Amino acid sequence: MKNGKVYVTGSAGFIGFHLSKLLLSEGFIVHGYDGITDYYDTNIKKKRNEILSKSSNFSFTEGMLEDYSLLSSDFKKFKPSVVVHLAAQAGVRYSLENPRAYIDSNIIGTFNIMEEAKNQNIKHLLIASTSSVYGANENMPFKENDKADMQMTTYAATKKANESMAHAYSHLHKLPTTMFRFFTVYGPWGRPDMALFKFTKGILNNEPIDIYNNGEMYRDFTYVDDLVKSIRLLINKIPVEGEPIGKIDSLSKVAPFRLLNIGNSKKIKLLDFIEAIESELEKKAIRNFMPMQMGDVSKTFADTSLLKALVDFTPNTEIKKGVALFIKWYKEYYNV
Repeated sequence: MKNGKVYVTGSAGFIGFHLSKLLLSEGFIVHGYDGITDYYDTNIKKKRNEILSKSSNFSFTEGMLEDYSLLSSDFKKFKPSVVVHLAAQAGVRYSLENPRAYIDSNIIGTFNIMEEAKNQNIKHLLIASTSSVYGANENMPFKENDKADMQMTTYAATKKANESMAHAYSHLHKLPTTMFRFFTVYGPWGRPDMALFKFTKGILNNEPIDIYNNGEMYRDFTYVDDLVKSIRLLINKIPVEGEPIGKIDSLSKVAPFRLLNIGNSKKIKLLDFIEAIESELEKKAIRNFMPMQMGDVSKTFADTSLLKALVDFTPNTEIKKGVALFIKWYKEYYNV
């Protein structure tokens, strides 16, 4: 699909910004939709939007997912062929403080997106889920057809609900839908509430950094450029009902629906991740070891064989390289 019209929700967000930038560089016409909420510093969101707005192929609407009338009129004006729904109330820990925000944005908002995708006969709807849906599952690496019924937070529960809702819509309305489960995405222009951002800031400011579960944490860290390249390649891979994918059966026999992991397929210990940051900054962290935080899980690890079978690509950026690229951006952005 070349030079098509793609509607990206969450375009001023971390992943949405990088995806929109990639699509624009390939000649796509992109319309962004974002609430520019104050969950974290809005200046970074506005700056991302400013960069995208330099392209004549980019247009933007500021609005909330829950505002169905605005969303509906936006769809009708832009007439997209593809929708990539990335906007959500993010953050595992914030869901402990403000669960209602997750219901409003992630349940009602995603329902509104699916309604409009159905009404406008979208060729391909792609929706972000999360590795958090695997919850208390201890079988590693996580496979898409593993049972995932034990979510640990409201955030994860809303994302699991999105997967179920999307499958139902795909079945009922023959709406081609791809859902991806992201694994700990990091990189330049990242969210200030995420570990890499907080650790870098803390080390530079000589402030203690909180290390949960006394450092006995493992994450499948995925560099953002690898992630958005995967999404870009998946745009062209429109699911077909009951379609086998190589030696791997598609995950739905009754709907044009697909669910797949996007991760780096490497389990990195949190302390090794911190050491990579210290090495790049040439400065040691003041480590504040803490117990496991409520709702968190100790390990994530993706099986990405389905992604590989579909697009012949899997994320592969080494953690030291990815961390170095983030810190380079951080120092430039904050004039360190």
